[in-house]
Amino acid sequence: MKKTEEKQNQVSETDWDRVLAHREGDAIPYEPEDGPYDPNDGKATSEWLAKADLIRKGKVVRRGKRGPQKTPTKKLVSLRLSPEVIEHFKAGGPGWQTRIERTLLESIKRGA
Repeated sequence: MKKTEEKQNQVSETDWDRVLAHREGDAIPYEPEDGPYDPNDGKATSEWLAKADLIRKGKVVRRGKRGPQKTPTKKLVSLRLSPEVIEHFKAGGPGWQTRIERTLLESIKRGA
C-alpha cells in the first residue's frame, strides 16, 4: 500500500466540530484533567513553559544551563591582532578563532 493511501485510511482523532466551532478570541475549553495548566491563564502558561524541557535531536536540553564541558573551560580575553593576521584566518571561513588558538597551541608545543 502506498504512503498516500495509508494516510487516507488513517482515522483522525481530532474533534473537528470542536475545532471549527472555535473563533479567534474565544476562551479555550479547559478542564483540569486536560493538562498541567489552564491555557487561558497567560501567567500560568508562561510559568509552565519557562519550566518546560527543550528536546533537541532526541535529547533533553535544560534552559539556561550548559551541558558538561568536553574540554576545560576557556577564558575570555581581549587581544589586539594585526589586520593581516585576522584577514588570513578569516579567509579560511567560519572557525577562524579556533584556528588561531590551534596555531598558538602548536607554537607552544614546538617551544616557540
